[in-house]
Amino acid sequence: MPLVDPRTPVLVGGGQLTRPEQPAEPADMIVEAVRGGGEGAGAARLAEHLDSVRVVGILSWRYRDPGRLVAQRLGAPARHTVYTGNGGSHPQALVNDAAEDILAGRCDVVAVGGAEAWRTRTALRKRGERPGWTQQPAEVEAAEIRPDVPMHDPAELRAGLDRPAYIYPLFEQALRIAAGRTTAEHVAAIARLWSRFSEVAAANPAAWTRTPLTAEAIATPGPSNRMIAWPYPKLMNSNNDVDQAAAVIVCSAEAAARFGVPRDRWVFPLAGAEASDTARIAARPRLDGSPAIKQAGRLALELAGVTLDDIPLIDLYSCFPSAVQVAAAELGLPAAAADRPLTVTGGLTFAGGPWNNYSTHAIATMIAKVRQAGQLGLVTANSGYLTKHSVGVYAPAPGHPFRRAAAPVTEPPTPVAETHDGPATLESWTVVFGRDGKPETALAALRTTNGARTLAGSDDPETVTRLVTEDAEHATVHVTPDATFRLSRRPNGNGLRSHQTHLPH
Repeated sequence: MPLVDPRTPVLVGGGQLTRPEQPAEPADMIVEAVRGGGEGAGAARLAEHLDSVRVVGILSWRYRDPGRLVAQRLGAPARHTVYTGNGGSHPQALVNDAAEDILAGRCDVVAVGGAEAWRTRTALRKRGERPGWTQQPAEVEAAEIRPDVPMHDPAELRAGLDRPAYIYPLFEQALRIAAGRTTAEHVAAIARLWSRFSEVAAANPAAWTRTPLTAEAIATPGPSNRMIAWPYPKLMNSNNDVDQAAAVIVCSAEAAARFGVPRDRWVFPLAGAEASDTARIAARPRLDGSPAIKQAGRLALELAGVTLDDIPLIDLYSCFPSAVQVAAAELGLPAAAADRPLTVTGGLTFAGGPWNNYSTHAIATMIAKVRQAGQLGLVTANSGYLTKHSVGVYAPAPGHPFRRAAAPVTEPPTPVAETHDGPATLESWTVVFGRDGKPETALAALRTTNGARTLAGSDDPETVTRLVTEDAEHATVHVTPDATFRLSRRPNGNGLRSHQTHLPH
């Protein structure tokens, strides 16, 4: 390996903890993941010499500064901590930050990590118990607090679009319509995509679920795969009901050498980039695309001095199939290429979706893949509803100094009708199902006669049933000012198609 500038940032270890033998609080799980990262680097004592600990927002327990707890329990003299709000782009952004800070001489050994004990919390809650985990006093606060990514627009809440499991199916329907597929054709295609992800998870020792599944098993609703929001059954949703932790250690080249990390374990971050789409779903230029992913990916590749063809190892953020398809299309990756998987972990359904921290698992896995294959890797991380994106490019050998920038997004927003009273055209939709397997509520993006987009919901039984039995794009609906809608008429030779669906008899 050629001579390396002492300030060059290198990733030297990634630790992952899945299904711990004994239930543990998230801070202790991160401690174990950091230790695992040090051991994987061939320098276990690295964990005791962190000067910065940066933690991704935790939902299963409230901490004020978990980084301080992690440092204390490792016996590390960390003088700087970061704690983020909600958002799945934070892990990659924190690694980009760490690389930038190391290059500038602000720190030498940084841990980036996170954990969720959601499965344990859920089990305790069902028994009416609360864990006796660490509670930090109110005056404790991390050196840096990163805010949540916005996810609670009033127009979305009025329409009932209040969670990812309802909004990503809107993107999926828009992708289907743009592709000109019937629902049956499209569900088969995304089930094949998810089946390939399950096969990757089956070979990943850190994955939550290691059973490969056929496309038919993924697409078919049943007792263990109930429909959540059309067209996604449970096996097309991220699995947050996990106990998992991951951490990566980023060092200066000088520190890595000083602590005895073998050179063949160094992985070099070449570039990082971030970009944001408008947080308001109704204002998005398209529901089947993301200008921000395109711009962040383009900029990261440009800063790294490589092309997509140079990068065999890919991990696209995979909370739902629509997120993968949009990212692949915007980056110029074929979603169906069997020889180039779009995940190194198996994705959030199968490898595990520990809320904000999935991409730390992706980066930890990518470190090992880049080392083993001697090839370049790319990771994308996503916050909100395809809202904020962070991208990293990783290499097995040094190149130019690490580069990082934010990409501007200049596509004009779509006009928004905050409320609407009158006819509109159905642009995209989903239908939410109850636990009994029956469709309950339709949620839709609609276009008014002047081209503005409005959001609305419907519990009208006829409308709900038709929207899970017909390909109803461009159908006429009537919207009222309280953000409800109803299909105006039945199909009468106007091009709407019926499709087979899995409704209870």
